[in-house]
Amino acid sequence: MIILLDTSTPVCKLTLVDGDQQFHDEWQAERTLAKNLLTFLRNQLQIRQKTFDDITGIGVMKGPGSFTGLRIGLTVLNTIADTRQVPIVGTTGEDWQTEALRRLTAGENEQIVLPLYGREATITTPRK
Repeated sequence: MIILLDTSTPVCKLTLVDGDQQFHDEWQAERTLAKNLLTFLRNQLQIRQKTFDDITGIGVMKGPGSFTGLRIGLTVLNTIADTRQVPIVGTTGEDWQTEALRRLTAGENEQIVLPLYGREATITTPRK
């Protein structure tokens, strides 16, 4: 089972790829992404009688997008990829899922995907 996940917007978009079948789900995560992302992933896997042990690859939308959404999503997926020893790739653009599947099928593995925010970070000066 391959996980394709986009957390770049308040709507978390998940595609699970199992052979020739693709299952698409969305979740209006808003400010509950950090608290509920693992539960959402586990539940979607369970619906298809799968567990985290069945993951064979991970593709992730690495940006641009929400700083917090990308940070949370990539941290969770990088951790799953590392602990399960499965390949992970990050892509961008409208056709990011197709590109991620192509790269995973070709045997690519970034090991760690870093976010692409689309601009330089704004760092504020501490008030104190």
